[in-house]
Amino acid sequence: MLNRVLLVVLCAGIAASAQMKLSVEQLKQFIQSSVAMKQDDRKVAQYLKKVQLTSQLDAATVEDLQGLGAGPRTVEALKALMTATAAMPKAAPPPPKPAYVPPPSPTSEEQGKVLQDAREYALNYTSRLPDFICTQVTRRFVDPTGLESWIRQDVITERLSYFDKHEDYKVVLVNSRPVEMAHDKLGGATSSGEFGSVMREIFDPTSETRFEWERWGTLRGHRMHVFSYRVEQSRSQYSIYSEEVKQRIIAAYHGLIYVDKETSAVMKITLSADEIPSGFPVREVNLSLDYDHVSISDHEFILPLKAVLTSRQGAKYLNRNEVEFRMYRKFSAESTIKAVDVETPDALPAEATKEQAPPPPVKK
Repeated sequence: MLNRVLLVVLCAGIAASAQMKLSVEQLKQFIQSSVAMKQDDRKVAQYLKKVQLTSQLDAATVEDLQGLGAGPRTVEALKALMTATAAMPKAAPPPPKPAYVPPPSPTSEEQGKVLQDAREYALNYTSRLPDFICTQVTRRFVDPTGLESWIRQDVITERLSYFDKHEDYKVVLVNSRPVEMAHDKLGGATSSGEFGSVMREIFDPTSETRFEWERWGTLRGHRMHVFSYRVEQSRSQYSIYSEEVKQRIIAAYHGLIYVDKETSAVMKITLSADEIPSGFPVREVNLSLDYDHVSISDHEFILPLKAVLTSRQGAKYLNRNEVEFRMYRKFSAESTIKAVDVETPDALPAEATKEQAPPPPVKK
């Protein structure tokens, strides 16, 4: 706070009366601010003649400040300070930032309790959902090279209705042009319904999923238990369909689940398909699914935020669907016949679904 006040005073109107004692770090902040605020080079130099430093100013620091844009008179004054402080001790290096020490991993009993609570949450997830309508935006990309040089194919805007535990999709825009089309007539790589079924199948006892503790994580400011999991093909219900050969297979799969430490809610799922038959056209499938807190009619629910589905066909050809769930609102009888304002929201920033750095340590 003292440094901030100092910079405000110095940069608002450079004082010229009393001599000012500054640390080298304060001097650097002052010069940086004077450059940013385009202070007069002559006045900055005049002020520096009245500065007394508390430690040695070295040549490297002067060169750095010159490189930042300090004017010639300012640089001359800095060199004078460098000469005047040559016999002084160097400033102590700043203290290292406190290293993040994660909390200890939960015991096996605690892990079992977390998974038990997460299972109860997952198996009852869809039964707790409200009736709602939201805008589902799917941005589809392709890459014929297999190098993840993505080319956007189209943007599909749909109205997703969830009523009486059933989903209904209505395509309303394709590349910002109004259309009337069923979801299953879109062609190309499409997906629907993952937000409840994948979670349920992972935790379904019949899947005999193997869970292992991985680490602590942070998503959207909330601490997460992160578990890895694996479902064998003989217990899997995860299907992959190939339009090319009109064939559907059942694949094994593995991934990560993120369980909120406070609520036991599942907030993120990743999934990668395994044991795909060698002759099947689709060679890889990967899914990432994020949930977030959503307010509908003054009640908070945890609903899908974004799903990213990537797949590889043959040796190279890649597909990528980025599906966002936006503009949630309550479903009503009127909403099925009342015109809905159609718009395609901007894409969510990458930070919205990226795992965050751990929180700073709490000062004692």
